[in-house]
Amino acid sequence: MTTGLELISRFERFASPKLAESWDHVGLQVGDPSRPIHRLMTTLDVRPAVVAEAIDKQVDFIFAHHPVMFHPAVNLDVRDPQNQMYADLLAHHITVYAAHTNLDTANGGMNDWLAQQLQLQSTVPLVDAGTDPVSGQEVGMGRVGELATALSVDDFVQYCLRVFELPAARLIINPLDRGRQIKRVAVLGGSGSEFYQQATAASADAYVTGDVTYHTAHDIQAHHLVVLDAGHHIEVVAVHGLAELIKQWSHQEGWELTVCESAVNTEPFTFVRQH
Repeated sequence: MTTGLELISRFERFASPKLAESWDHVGLQVGDPSRPIHRLMTTLDVRPAVVAEAIDKQVDFIFAHHPVMFHPAVNLDVRDPQNQMYADLLAHHITVYAAHTNLDTANGGMNDWLAQQLQLQSTVPLVDAGTDPVSGQEVGMGRVGELATALSVDDFVQYCLRVFELPAARLIINPLDRGRQIKRVAVLGGSGSEFYQQATAASADAYVTGDVTYHTAHDIQAHHLVVLDAGHHIEVVAVHGLAELIKQWSHQEGWELTVCESAVNTEPFTFVRQH
């Protein structure tokens, strides 16, 4: 048996909260981490449907990538679905912990998982973040690496759609670059458009990220960088990645812990096409 505090201590040796961005809210979100954990569920987002799933599965600890409490509650009026969700978590004694930009930055974390999905070779960090306070290793957000074989822009787009199981994505490209071959690729999960200049400086032929805004897309075109806005939800890779990490630690530490992965699709966008 283990407690939430033991699990959190083990995780924070892997991805220290000190690696998180200053605006982020990582760590304990809801509940009492000193309680024993019997069943743990990993998820990308903590939404009402995810909490209902956790209750149904008798989960007592939710390990999420995205913080559930980015903004403080101004009241506890449970007519608000978000507040009702908090009430459900507390009523069922479910502890919620989130690892966000610290997991994005840690070696072996989110952006390594995304680079592995793309099968990038010889990867290095995209955005320098200094030194890990625990391991002393150099760390950074995002990854840059090489594809085994160069691809045309169209083939690269189709490759990414298959890898991330996407029905569609937004391509940002200067018309003059249609004939480019894509070999060196940068990737950064979440909202990474502010780092496109780092991708250019790293000699990336293409950059995969999410949440690119209209005016930033114009600037990207002017810099002749091919960018695939694959959406924020590609970070769903964390659901499996976190589960595998925790299972590994559970085996090493002799914890009697059942680990499951959320099956709820928290992608809020539906792609529609003209008939």
